[in-house]
Amino acid sequence: MRGARRRLCSALLVAYGLFSLYAAYSVFLRPRRAARRGPREHVSLGNEEWNPWEADEKNEQAASQQRYETNLKVIKNVRSHLEQTSLRVQIWGKAAVGLYLWQHIFEGLLEPAAVTAQWREGSQKAGKTHFSFITGPSVVPGYFSVEADNVVLVLNGREKAKITYATQWLHYAQTLIQTRKIQHVAVVLLGNEQCNNEWIQPYLKKHGGFVNLLFVTYDYTLVNEEDIFQWPLGVATYRNFPVVEPSWSLLHDPRSYLCNFLGTVYKNSSRETLLEILKQDGLDKLCWIAAREQWQPQETNESFRNYQDALLQSDLTLCPVGVNTECYRIYEACSYGSLPVVEDVMTPGDCGNSSMYHSAPLQLLKTMGAPFIFIKNWKELPAVLEKEKKKSLQEKIQRRRKLIEWYRNFKAWMRQKFINTLENSFLPSDKG
Repeated sequence: MRGARRRLCSALLVAYGLFSLYAAYSVFLRPRRAARRGPREHVSLGNEEWNPWEADEKNEQAASQQRYETNLKVIKNVRSHLEQTSLRVQIWGKAAVGLYLWQHIFEGLLEPAAVTAQWREGSQKAGKTHFSFITGPSVVPGYFSVEADNVVLVLNGREKAKITYATQWLHYAQTLIQTRKIQHVAVVLLGNEQCNNEWIQPYLKKHGGFVNLLFVTYDYTLVNEEDIFQWPLGVATYRNFPVVEPSWSLLHDPRSYLCNFLGTVYKNSSRETLLEILKQDGLDKLCWIAAREQWQPQETNESFRNYQDALLQSDLTLCPVGVNTECYRIYEACSYGSLPVVEDVMTPGDCGNSSMYHSAPLQLLKTMGAPFIFIKNWKELPAVLEKEKKKSLQEKIQRRRKLIEWYRNFKAWMRQKFINTLENSFLPSDKG
């Protein structure tokens, strides 16, 4: 009896094993027909074996297709939104003030780094805008690729020869507008020091031209904050003045001189008065003074090092007026934490009339709360220096911090204003 049971159990085990092998073969090894797909898919049960997972596979395929189509719609919507709100702007730097815009205000890099390179370029994303910047002698009208619908031209309009060159670029840009190769143009202009900038007015859109926006240096009376904006003169990038990164020693070290003035002394100017006052009281012994009679456009390596050292080693930088009240020295002193002492008088010419503009001259800097010492006459200087002698190092350190922080915020504010102005003018309005 026991033997019969044992044989029956063995037979059942064998049968179970064979069935298991057949099931495994059917599920995993038997070739399946590819399912026919299409809008009119029809399965003939008489000609195709039953697939226990067929319904699940179809459901999964349908769900995957739906997810794919949904993601595709999202991507298309995002791309469409970006195309509507993103701006591509190419900046053509054909004046040294363009390097102040790109390297000092935008904190952008240029490749190659060598300042003598024939072609230099950089790019960055800011706000809704992708900016590219090109500069160098090889950037010539018609001989480079225009890679954006929107262009910012950086031009020099300081004197007649520069204006002639600038108008060539404006005519080139106008041709690109007329042939629909670009859509919008803005100009950053190193203006004339007497603010004689009438030559550019016919190019402005409000005067029947094609230039949407003008950013111009000095206290130009036509600045209206609508299509004409005041732009800072900045540092002398044409002399390769660097971007200065604040260091511990720059902020904290005691400085050897109360003040400095290195520059040209014009005949019968307030600069002559300044030097006389310094010599009368022996104050010139407390300051780094190096005067010259004739302006020199180029620096030697030695003179440039001396100038930087004077800024770094002086608590105050004296900024007498030249042809215009605003000068590179103001911004260069800020870079080194040497407080500008600015002669706050209007220079001859057609710049902002102080009777009409209460904050002129230097309206932009005053509006931004520049923490400078403003004086109307250099006879006030001895009292300023006497007060300076009594300041502790800690007081001077706090003032340096305040000055450098203000200058950093000033550049960031100018950057944001520039971006916002371009986007508000160039991007299509959402109002419908």
